[in-house]
Amino acid sequence: MKSLCLVTVGVLAMTLLIASISLLVAHVFQTVVDLQVKQGTVLKNGTETFEAWEDPPPPVYMQFYFFNVTNPLEVIQGATPLVEEIGPYTYREYRPRVHVHFLDNGTKVSALNPKTYVFEPQKSVGDPEVDLIRTINIPAVTAMEWTRSTPLQFATELLLLLYQESLFTVRSVHELLWGYKDRLLSAIHIVHPEIDPVFGLFNKMNGTDDGEYVFLSGETSYLNFSRIVEWKGKESLSWWTTEACNMINGTDGTSFHPLINKDENIYIFSSDFCRSLFLVYDSSGAVEGIPTYRFVPSSMVFANTTVNPDNAGFCVPPGNCPGTGVLNVSICKQGAPIFLSAPHFYQADQKFVEDIQGMHPRKEYHETFLDINPLTGLVLQAAKRMQINVHVRKLPEFFETGNVRTLVFPVMYINESVLMDEASASKLRHVLLEANVVTGIPFVIMALGIVFGAVFVVLVCRSRGINEESTEEERSPLIRT
Repeated sequence: MKSLCLVTVGVLAMTLLIASISLLVAHVFQTVVDLQVKQGTVLKNGTETFEAWEDPPPPVYMQFYFFNVTNPLEVIQGATPLVEEIGPYTYREYRPRVHVHFLDNGTKVSALNPKTYVFEPQKSVGDPEVDLIRTINIPAVTAMEWTRSTPLQFATELLLLLYQESLFTVRSVHELLWGYKDRLLSAIHIVHPEIDPVFGLFNKMNGTDDGEYVFLSGETSYLNFSRIVEWKGKESLSWWTTEACNMINGTDGTSFHPLINKDENIYIFSSDFCRSLFLVYDSSGAVEGIPTYRFVPSSMVFANTTVNPDNAGFCVPPGNCPGTGVLNVSICKQGAPIFLSAPHFYQADQKFVEDIQGMHPRKEYHETFLDINPLTGLVLQAAKRMQINVHVRKLPEFFETGNVRTLVFPVMYINESVLMDEASASKLRHVLLEANVVTGIPFVIMALGIVFGAVFVVLVCRSRGINEESTEEERSPLIRT
């Protein structure tokens, strides 16, 4: 009987150990979890995934930082600009998706994404209605660039003199953001009705959308979850000079496919940048106790054409490339000489930093990043950081430009950030706990095998010990001669 128990325990221990190792090698339970995640990450009416996509629960904040020019007269005479950063002016951003329609048997979803901004005084440094900023007179600079070497050049110069416009202007934060009626643009509007007489960096962007998007639902492949295939009725852009640069790639940056690995590139289309860009793995970490991969924009995205020849398509006109870290988007901003970069020219050519006194680029404050949970593809924390600059140069046709140096002049930058709220984090932790329990089953089986193996060893040792401790009388033959 003892021998039978011993054999049973030994066989059971060996079976459990072999089974656990086989399950680990075959990734059976991990495959089960992956399959469940893939099947759950689809845009379908009535699901939690769709509800979170349609109306994202985590609060989004938009912070605006302005660069106030302290030596405007010296700049016009050719001196290095001296700027002072003022901010943040913080707004709560609401961005639900509306007019949602399922297309092509549920494989595509169309939607508008209007954004509404509500001022948050407790998170701001001052009152945007009151605080004044001295900065580049963008309407004047734009009008001069539009009309130079044209029949309207003389008329523009007369208007500049009549309205006493200068290279710099002083406006409130609210006016610079949401718009004010500019006298120069109002005059041009009479001749060119398509020109808006109201100027603001975010004019007509509060409570409005940037066009209709068509997304893939992920029904046919989890890799296509929320990927953009159309914007404003078109499958590609038309601003740039190459097909690759005009491609609409990736999602809108709010959601991604599940099962993300460190080796892949994360693609995002941004209408603010007028292009698609990609992010690469940077580091691993945790947000609210949930594991994350941090992705940041690749250095190749805004690299010089000598480093990344593919970026030549973003040089408009062809061959006119501003340099590493800066993107000329005037072609998609009605011809206004707007250049985009990271805040404080982070990761841009050093010349841009040195041209402006007051630039202090720092990774922790000025880098765009996404913290994504690799299993679910959910964004736990993110910061989109972008600086708006104006290309300024001396125009002999207009004396207002004086002897100003050719500069990429910083006006303001934004920090659009999101952090997963506690309710959403709690739900995600519960989902990850269930996944860990399932994927941990082979280790439980292995632990049981080890326990039974230990029991087997103890029983064998004890059996041998009993035999060794028997007396000489017990070991003597039963029949004696």
